[in-house]
Amino acid sequence: MLSLNQQVLRTDLAGMPLEWIDYRVAARLYYLGQVAYACGHTLFRLYGGVNAHTRLRSQLVIHSIIATYGNHQAMVKQQDDYVPPLSNRTLFQRDDHICLYCGQRFSTRHLSRDHVRPTSKGGEDHWNNVVTACMRCNNIKAGRSPEDAGMELLAVPFTPNHAEYIYLMGRHVLADQMEFLRAHFPRTSPLHRRILTRGTQ
Repeated sequence: MLSLNQQVLRTDLAGMPLEWIDYRVAARLYYLGQVAYACGHTLFRLYGGVNAHTRLRSQLVIHSIIATYGNHQAMVKQQDDYVPPLSNRTLFQRDDHICLYCGQRFSTRHLSRDHVRPTSKGGEDHWNNVVTACMRCNNIKAGRSPEDAGMELLAVPFTPNHAEYIYLMGRHVLADQMEFLRAHFPRTSPLHRRILTRGTQ
């Protein structure tokens, strides 16, 4: 039984991922005739009243992925120069909650954002210059570069495209939603291996 907190993946008419929505927003889009088509598995069946003439009860089936009409500026988010907003939550998700210096996995409260090239030395607060670090490693590195601190990065930081960002923003991403999003990842995305590894565990 799925929780009512399970998210629905919303796309544009061409199937470009847009955002995560809850079942109430999805139901409203169905009601307003904004859903062009649906795919994926059935998540919820919402039941309404009974028709006085037919004696049939109305129901609305909500799928895991819905495509909606309208101009959502998805093409802007597919451009090469598009950079999704950076937050600790999505950064930690990108790096799988692993400190990229010691290689250990930590809970969110024990993680921090580390600037590979320190901001004090001109480093930017940008996806390509930040990694997940545990508090201990971040304190040891301090305001130095990894080389100056004698530390080695375990992975190269990268800027996710919009589909990768949507995946990172998701909570309890279902298998059909994951496969849909993966089709929009770059072939070189490090997230492919992580998803495949988790799928075989």
